[in-house]
Amino acid sequence: MDLARERNAGFSVEGFLWGIGPKHPRFMLVGEAPGEVETVSGVPFTGRAGKELMNFFEFLGVTREEVYMTSTFRSRPYREKEKVDRKTGELFMRKYNRTPSKKEILAHAPLLDYEIKEIDPPIILAMGNIGFQRLVGDQAKITQVHGQLYEGPIQEVASLDAQSFSWSKKQYRVFPTFHPASIFYNRTLLETIYQDLAAFKTYL
Repeated sequence: MDLARERNAGFSVEGFLWGIGPKHPRFMLVGEAPGEVETVSGVPFTGRAGKELMNFFEFLGVTREEVYMTSTFRSRPYREKEKVDRKTGELFMRKYNRTPSKKEILAHAPLLDYEIKEIDPPIILAMGNIGFQRLVGDQAKITQVHGQLYEGPIQEVASLDAQSFSWSKKQYRVFPTFHPASIFYNRTLLETIYQDLAAFKTYL
């Protein structure tokens, strides 16, 4: 946890999660960041989005225990906002999830790099724009390339204090689709995700 405190210095974040899964998984899943539920449970994808993810796993014919699950950023990024208590009318501050910044993603980059090298997954399922862009660069847009297999180098950092990404010498297979949480804001994406997963299934 000393590493977590060091990498989180100066950021509005809480909690810390390591990736979880077998050494030889069917695939590695890379998401965005843990939410409120995950910071308590200490397990990736155990919140509302995790319930949707389990439906996706059932469709793919895999179990949670067969997948290495991790994220681009390991702590919950949050912003505080005033909210009114409906019963008392009193104002209080509440924490809301937010997207991790580029500085935060870079700070936790060595952690994901380490896992990818140690696990050496046969294929990576990147769920959401943040997870996919962390691996293949900001030019990639999930809305444009979802459901299409990427084969090539991925972004990594050369050292713990690196200020930018470089490209790996090793080639990887990365398959992008939308994050499970995306359907909470746009339910029509659910059909698209299942179409993507049907294509992904052919690579397993």
